[in-house]
Amino acid sequence: MVAELVFGGVTYLARCAFRPAARRLQARAAWLQLVAWRMLRIFRAEVSVSGQLPARGLLVSNHLSYVDVLVLASLTPAVFVAEREVRGWPVFGWFARLGGTVFIQRERRAHVSVVNDEIQAVLNRGLLVIVFPEGTSSGGQTVLPFKSSLLEPAARQSHPLWAGAISYELADGEVSEEICYWKDMTFASHLVNLLGKHSVRANVTFSSVSNLGEDRKQLA
Repeated sequence: MVAELVFGGVTYLARCAFRPAARRLQARAAWLQLVAWRMLRIFRAEVSVSGQLPARGLLVSNHLSYVDVLVLASLTPAVFVAEREVRGWPVFGWFARLGGTVFIQRERRAHVSVVNDEIQAVLNRGLLVIVFPEGTSSGGQTVLPFKSSLLEPAARQSHPLWAGAISYELADGEVSEEICYWKDMTFASHLVNLLGKHSVRANVTFSSVSNLGEDRKQLA
């Protein structure tokens, strides 16, 4: 993993750091795709995809683990929306910041409005934005109710809207306890355990969603 951190830092400097501001976000999204693909090799992860791969617009997905970000980022350049606390995570927080992630403080209603404006700006530049509207990860037994606040940009504009569904397979363990990151799990011990697995398989299905109008709660 240390080698990947060094690779990530060097390639970020080469591909993103000195790009003109107007093109930097696209470069950061492409950089994140590259490093995510390489990081998945550390987890010995394979990704299976069905459906049309989104290229722009807003993608909403269920959320099971921090691995979700690596899986989705490895498939297409994208800008993620994540909880502010992710900024401080080891390794993943660093990649998230360099990758141009939009961080949100959900407990502050005013900040949600600011983040929606940021999402709108990214969408207007023709990029793909990925949101986990459950607001937290789960054990995968069910999909938690969607928080509608971050769907406002999709409701008020005509950008493409996509749904993504992620599931995992683990031959030598239990997905809900060893891939899913939820309950009172601690990041470091969960990561070390997951790195010791023989292989991980991620299954991702994409589907285009018809825009249902200007009601974000109806969209949710």
